[in-house]
Amino acid sequence: MCTAIISVDPSAAAPVLLAGVRDEFVAREWEPPGRHWPDRPGLVGGRDLRAGGTWFAVDPAAPRVALVLNGRGRMAPEDGRATRGELPLRMAADGKLGELGLPAFDPFHLVGAEPDRVRLWSWDGAELVERDLGPGLHMIVNSGLEGEGQQEGGTEDAYMGARLAHFRPRLAAAPRPEPRAGEDVRTAWGAWLPLLEGDGLPRADHRALLPLLDMGEGRVWGTTSVSLAALAPGGVRYDFSAAPGDGAAWSRVL
Repeated sequence: MCTAIISVDPSAAAPVLLAGVRDEFVAREWEPPGRHWPDRPGLVGGRDLRAGGTWFAVDPAAPRVALVLNGRGRMAPEDGRATRGELPLRMAADGKLGELGLPAFDPFHLVGAEPDRVRLWSWDGAELVERDLGPGLHMIVNSGLEGEGQQEGGTEDAYMGARLAHFRPRLAAAPRPEPRAGEDVRTAWGAWLPLLEGDGLPRADHRALLPLLDMGEGRVWGTTSVSLAALAPGGVRYDFSAAPGDGAAWSRVL
């Protein structure tokens, strides 16, 4: 149940703000943001050690940000399955998807953001849908933009619906941050930061933005990191937390 939060305001100094909440089994190993890809030396992002890709990639020179969430639909065949972690790398580096063998990818939602444009691609295993995200606040979960693909009766969908219902109005009501290069993270992200730190909800709460759930048999699943980016024509600011909910854990990447 990953979540992406995107704010677009063409008149602002930072027209595009992005927050990427990564949910995963906590035992899955990864590296913090860095320049991990020799074939794409300009990119910065956290690296998944199992598959080698990323969930949130930044090209500071472009500037451009890309992030991916799992989607819903028909899974790719195991034989020849490609990692979705390749998609943000491709998008951040090239600004386009290019030629993809889509049937090799499990369903996904991919965001590609530049200061003057934000696009969302959704693949369900059968059809790729592209759309532009215009001015305003947008939230994306595994069931889609604003949870548009939610199904009745499923526990996961109920959790996603509760998350959207709790956090969307709070984010919309909060003053929009205007992150600047020299500011500390709390000043830069202002009224959004307490919300992105969980809004005081227990991590086992069904509304939680930063869930942490014991799945039994030693498996723990939940939010493992939060990435924040502010895109302006002159560059990108990138902040990161590897300890979601801990207000002292934020670090400046770019």
